[in-house]
Amino acid sequence: MNRRLPIHFLIALILVSLVTGCVTTGEDVVSITTLKGSDSAGLKPQERAQLEEIKRSRTDTGVDPGLSAVIEKTPHFTVGEYLSSHPGGGGGPGQDYRVGGYDILSIVVYEEADLSREAVRISADGFISFPLVGRVKVENMTTSEIENLIAKKLADQQYLLDAHVSVMVTDYRSKRYMVLGAVQTPGTHALQAQERVLDAISKAMGVLADKAGKSAMVIRTENPDTSKERKIVINLELQGLLKGRDQSANILLMDRDVLFVAPAEYFYIMGQVKTPGSYQIPDRELTVVEAISMAGGFTPIASRNRTRIIRVEDGVEKIIQVKVDAITKEGMKIKDVAIQPNDVIIIPESFF
Repeated sequence: MNRRLPIHFLIALILVSLVTGCVTTGEDVVSITTLKGSDSAGLKPQERAQLEEIKRSRTDTGVDPGLSAVIEKTPHFTVGEYLSSHPGGGGGPGQDYRVGGYDILSIVVYEEADLSREAVRISADGFISFPLVGRVKVENMTTSEIENLIAKKLADQQYLLDAHVSVMVTDYRSKRYMVLGAVQTPGTHALQAQERVLDAISKAMGVLADKAGKSAMVIRTENPDTSKERKIVINLELQGLLKGRDQSANILLMDRDVLFVAPAEYFYIMGQVKTPGSYQIPDRELTVVEAISMAGGFTPIASRNRTRIIRVEDGVEKIIQVKVDAITKEGMKIKDVAIQPNDVIIIPESFF
């Protein structure tokens, strides 16, 4: 026997089907397309002009393009990786300063004032001249090795059988390093004995607190002037180093090192948020929902589910469209998109 369904039950079924049809599926919460030609993600002329201004500001980072190319193409190592293959890089025995051309030495022979000399200059090819000993090569030797060498030469020639020699470097001129990036006074400095990353930052008068990012790097030339010469990059966690949490990053500096303090990384947000502008990316992962919150949240006329992120990856400009309500109201936090440096988030105006 056929039985008709109650009218209220039929209405309930229709409502359920309508609600089910409106639920956003996981697949279309985030969609990615490639931005082509003059397409500007449907922006108004004023917003398009703002986007072009942001693009110009992103390319003006103050970093020399040549340095950027070196950083991009050079093998990168963490401090731990570097120290595991270069045990002496952290300091310790065997890491005394080794002299080079143009360094100035003070050489004292105790109880032999006539032999002592101040301001002994090492020649460009690494030699010094010393009374009774003549011309000897000292390049790449430590001061203690030079002391032993002079004492041995004096003994070999029967001048002094047990000479006590003291050698000091009074002016460091042979080795240099550079400090670049977000520091008070970028420039080149003479490398002295046992100088480390924090010494270099101090010589550069400190980092620019409002412009420095969370990382730094040492660009190092290994085996210089040989067939095995190569450059490597040692990545440093800057804030951990400055705040004393990571002293392993305070590595010894070497000749020709470039210490680069990276500038802060930013994302940009424009359109229907309460405080559009540029924001520094914090020292943690940041998602699009959190970025919108940093900008004060949506305005009442924001088209929340037409949120767009304009991102450049491998030279290709892409639009990532995010349905924010699906993330915040429908429990799809896993679909939230992580923000990358230089992302531009655009919140369009609602049509209604």
